[in-house]
Amino acid sequence: MTLSVKNTLRKEERAYENGTDRPLGSYLRILTVYGGAVAGLVGLGRLMGVKAPERIAPLDLVLMGLTTHRVSRTLSKDPVTSPLRAPFTRYAGVSGPAELREEVRGHGVRHAVGELVTCPFCLAQWVATAYAAGMVFAPRFTRLAGATMSAVAVSDWLQLAYTRLTQVAEGESDS
Repeated sequence: MTLSVKNTLRKEERAYENGTDRPLGSYLRILTVYGGAVAGLVGLGRLMGVKAPERIAPLDLVLMGLTTHRVSRTLSKDPVTSPLRAPFTRYAGVSGPAELREEVRGHGVRHAVGELVTCPFCLAQWVATAYAAGMVFAPRFTRLAGATMSAVAVSDWLQLAYTRLTQVAEGESDS
C-alpha cells in the first residue's frame, strides 16, 4: 500500500476508535482469515467434486442451530476449554453455571482474537460455517456430532430448569 493510503486508513481507525482500543486492522485480519477459510473450503469442494446441498432440511437446520449454540458456548465459556483462550484472556471469575468470565488481554491481533474467543455470539458464525462445511464433506459424521452437542444443549437447559424448580419448591423464589 502506498504511504498516503496507509495514513488515511490509520486516521480513519483512530477516528473510529474514539479513544478506546478497537483494533480495526486486527479485525480485518480475522475477517480475512474467515473469508480465506470459506474460499478454501469452496475450492476444496470443487476439487473433490462435492457440492453444497440444494436445500437444508428443517430438522438439519434445528440440529445446526442447537449445535452452533452449544459448541460456541463451550468454546467461549467452558472451564475445560479455558487453556485454548488463555493466551488471549485473563480469568475474571464465574459468569454462570459452569461458565467463566474472562477479560481480553493484549493489543492488536491478540486483543481481537481474545474478543472472538470469549464471545459465543461471535464464535457462532465460525462454528456454523464449520458445521455447514461438515454437512458438505462428511454429512453423516456431522449429523452425529451435531446430535451429540444438541443433546448436551438440551441437557443444559433441563439442568437449569431443574435447579430453578428446586429453588421454587424450597421457597427460594425471586418473587
